[in-house]
Amino acid sequence: MPRGAGVIRLVIVDDHPVVRDGLRGMLSTAADFEVVGEAASGDEAVAVVTAVSPDVVLMDLRMPGSDGVSAIERLRGHPCRVLVLTTYDTDRDVLPAIKAGATGYLLKDTPRDELQRAIRAAHSGEAVLSPAVATRLLGQVREPALEPLSAREIDVLALVAKGTTNRAVAAALFISEATVKTHLLHVYAKLGVSDRAAAVAVAYERGLLKGNGR
Repeated sequence: MPRGAGVIRLVIVDDHPVVRDGLRGMLSTAADFEVVGEAASGDEAVAVVTAVSPDVVLMDLRMPGSDGVSAIERLRGHPCRVLVLTTYDTDRDVLPAIKAGATGYLLKDTPRDELQRAIRAAHSGEAVLSPAVATRLLGQVREPALEPLSAREIDVLALVAKGTTNRAVAAALFISEATVKTHLLHVYAKLGVSDRAAAVAVAYERGLLKGNGR
């Protein structure tokens, strides 16, 4: 394929010149890629992308000054696709990048052929995730952040943790026994459990109750 015909125009964003050089060399082996710009920070990335209008941006995340996530957010209205390419796969890196609008998320140990395929897929609008990142995101879907307990629910659970009956809890908190049961049902739902013992155990594990309930 002659250079320029159906070519995917790329910008490489990484604060390490050696990494940028390595990526440029790796991508030059494919006839359908052309690196049209480089940047070493988030601010520089936004400026370069605005100037050269690439199809896909390979974006590192942790860089001096403006980071990759802020750059992704600022490029949200640009027609380019952003493919994160970094060494980090923790929640503090993955989730903000995806929420900011990244089309994909790969790690820097991705083999050349896989990287090239990922760039083509991202250019087509497909979500591209490394296996480790996909597993992490799947875990987030399966275990969503749970709603925090209210102050009253913690009061009820603290008494339950001491072995107090529902009737005694109601008397101690000046509420009806039916209200105690309602609070406990809310607690079970929020903690993802189905009984009093499990609720107390999870509450201690999460530091919601003081002392040691074991």
